[in-house]
Amino acid sequence: MKQFRANAGQLDDSRYLLLTTTGARTGRPHTAILGYYPDGDRVLVVGSAGGGPKHPDWYHNLVANPEVTVETGLFTYPATAVMLRDAERDEVFARLIEADRGWGEYQSRTTRTIPVVALVPQPGPPTGGSFAETLKLIHTTFRRELALIRKEVATSGTAGLGAQLRINCLTLCQGLHNHHTGESVGLFPALAAQHPELTDTIATLQVEHEQIAVLLEELEKHVANPSPDLLAQVDRLISALIAHLDYEEAELLPHL
Repeated sequence: MKQFRANAGQLDDSRYLLLTTTGARTGRPHTAILGYYPDGDRVLVVGSAGGGPKHPDWYHNLVANPEVTVETGLFTYPATAVMLRDAERDEVFARLIEADRGWGEYQSRTTRTIPVVALVPQPGPPTGGSFAETLKLIHTTFRRELALIRKEVATSGTAGLGAQLRINCLTLCQGLHNHHTGESVGLFPALAAQHPELTDTIATLQVEHEQIAVLLEELEKHVANPSPDLLAQVDRLISALIAHLDYEEAELLPHL
């Protein structure tokens, strides 16, 4: 956990979070490091316990108290744990096995049904520092997720684009769309009103938002109907978005 926090959540080319639960018996906070999967407005974690005979302690804590704290290394936010049941659990677990056969191997080692849990963020912004620091952390999150998705697309090979990878891509696209919409209708007009000297810069950023929106639409089409051009489309988005984020930070952060 020290390494996780020291490296802002980046341990290797995977997605990790710290999940803090309340002990079912002790009432004290307990923190576990877990891999996770994007799933729209929520994230998914799996109670595999390495295929052991018992559910992990953090899962028992969630059953007793589903209110938790999630740390991504960049943001910390409160969430509610929702245990997936029946057909939904089975469909999601099959999707995760497609993404990583290890989950299926863990299930084969135990007679218990390995639980899948959705962590749903509670309303409100994540904790952070100043507005400028928060914006930079959001940008860092997008940079990391783009790098992970590129790796996943590049390694999917002849196996094709799995259901979870499709969701990873679409979750990123929706997140970028929401972020840019918020900037275009909120941040940029407010900055232009306070700093008229930024008018040309903001106009350039708005044009880049429109260009990136086109690239996101193209990526969504490629995800819906995968083609050999998918990786190239991801690279086009990465090139445009990284240049945009770098320019925005250089030009706007000093004013925030």
